[in-house]
Formats: sequence, C-alpha cells, structure tokens
Amino acid sequence: MLQSFVYQSLPSRVVFGAGSLGQLEAELDALGVQRALLLSTPQQRHAAEAMAQRLGTRSAGVFDRAVMHVPIETARAARQVARERGADCAIAIGGGSTIGLGKAIALDSGLPILAVPTTYAGSEMTPIYGITEDGEKRTGSDAKVLPRTVIYDPELTCSLPVELSVTSGINAIAHAAEGLYAASGNPVTRLMAQEGIRALAAGLPGIRANPHDIEARGSALYGAWLCGTVLAHGGMALHHKLCHTLGGSFNLPHAQTHTVVLPYVLSFNAPFAEDAMRDMARALGTPDSAAAGAWDLAHGNGAPTSLRELGMSEAELERAADIATQRPYWNPRPLDRAAVRAVLQAAYEGARPS
Repeated sequence: MLQSFVYQSLPSRVVFGAGSLGQLEAELDALGVQRALLLSTPQQRHAAEAMAQRLGTRSAGVFDRAVMHVPIETARAARQVARERGADCAIAIGGGSTIGLGKAIALDSGLPILAVPTTYAGSEMTPIYGITEDGEKRTGSDAKVLPRTVIYDPELTCSLPVELSVTSGINAIAHAAEGLYAASGNPVTRLMAQEGIRALAAGLPGIRANPHDIEARGSALYGAWLCGTVLAHGGMALHHKLCHTLGGSFNLPHAQTHTVVLPYVLSFNAPFAEDAMRDMARALGTPDSAAAGAWDLAHGNGAPTSLRELGMSEAELERAADIATQRPYWNPRPLDRAAVRAVLQAAYEGARPS
C-alpha cells in the first residue's frame, strides 16, 4: 500500500573517510569562521590541545569539562568561556557528552558547531539536545543546535576502548530501532535504519577482534551516521525515555544504559510493531526476534546486559518508573506505570528475551 509521508532533510554537511580530519581548516573556511573554542572531556583534552595547537591563532583555547548528560552548570560555564574568548564557533571532539555540550552552547548563543565524533553516539546528526537540571534530564529539539559540519574520520575512533565501542554502537542501533516504528517514520528513514543497523552489526564484532581494523571502524562509523540521521527524523519513544531517566536521574553511563535497555523495550513493543521488528531482525542478521538479536549482539561482544551490572539497585526501580511515566514519550504500545515498571525489572535482571 502506498504510504503518505513528509520528509524534511536537515542542513548538515558530512565529510567522511579515513584521514578526513586533514580537511579541518578548509571546513572552517567554508563555515566562514575565524576563532574556534575546542570542547572535550577531561580524558580527551590531549586531542583537543593537539587540535588547538594545529589551529594556532584560530584557536580560542580548550574547554575540557564536558561530562555525561550536560549538567546545566557546565553548560553555563562553557557559554561564558566562549563569550570571554571571542569564539565565533566551537569544535566538539569526542562523543555524545562533548557534542551535547556544544549543542548547549549553540542553544544559547547560536554559535555554529563543527563536530568531530570519536564514538558512535550519533548526536552530531540530530537537532535534539539534553540538559540536566535539578536531577532531571530534559530534552528538546531546535535546528540551531544541529552541527553545521561533521567530520567522520574512522582513524580517530581507534583509541576508543573495545567495550565502549560496542556499547556506543548499540546505542546507535537504538536510535534506528525506534526510528523504524516512530509515528513520523517514512520509507527514506526506514532504509537508513536498516542499512545503519546492518553496518553496525557487521562492524562491532570486527572491532572486538581487532580494535585497529579501519574497515570495521569505518563500517561502524558509517552505521552511526545513518542511525543518528534516523533519530533526527524519526523521534523517540519508550526506549529513549527510560534511558534519559536512568542517565539523568540516576547517573548511569549513557551508552551502557542504552545497550542494556534496548532488548527489553523491543520485546515489549514487538506485538505492536511487527513490521519494524522483522526489518530489524533482518538487519541484525538473526534468525530470532529483534529483541533476542540485540541481546545476543551485546552479550556476544562482552557488553553488559543488566541494570544490576551498571550499579543500579532494585529499590531504585520504583522511582525510575515514577519519573519515566510523569511526562512519557509517544510509544507504539500503550503505556502505564505497571508496564514501564515491568520493562525496568526485566532490564534489571538481564535475562535473554524469549
């Protein structure tokens, strides 16, 4: 049956390929900017400093305080530094935490962001931002936070530890999974989702076998790009609501939380999204359900499969269910607190979905 839909493409420029960081200065020229503030986590300060040294007078220095879930205090501090140093753009080198900080700066100032991803988080392809204040992570969407240019260089991901590579990749798969059954889905994003999941499912085992395999790293980064694009167009449902709750209110690690929660949300939604689950299972290359395939990909590559492994206590599940149902996202299967609590319990125990 012919499907009616609306597809709005987003105005971002992608430079992809091994060694593509070599085009950094040319991309700054294309943006028409002169003075860039380098953003990073404390752990990646050395990479940001090397880039700042390379840029010379075009660098406005390094702000290395990016952390998970973008606390409002960190966002305010970064905005102040950008103003004081006369930055006319920001370069975010790293994963979702750093790119999220860049978005928080852009939200307030409109400063253009150039993203250099070193993980598979996919935040660089979306106009979605998240800021944590008073113990709750709140998200929104605004076109001005979308990075203007993204440089994808697989060589920069080789230093990403294998375990984090796997969880970051499955986090990306979660973006596409929810895009497959999103209310605003369309044939274009459906194709992107399937190809993105396929590329990540092929690349992650290769990375685990050889962390310096550029082909495997490139496959995963290509998949992350597509899955992030799907998230930008397809919206979010129960999976992302739970992960935002667990991250923002309980400080659980972002990628690992997505990895743990995904199979159980897929299992819950499966009866109400049968076509999407078939597409996902096929992309994962599994003869079983999409939920079981996602669990197998995580477990088979050494990733955590339970909230218990991430340090959450069973007693905290009650509060998590309360928070997640206060302002629920749209979901293909109707939600109530009991259902959300049951999904959280399954994720806490970590058994393979049947």
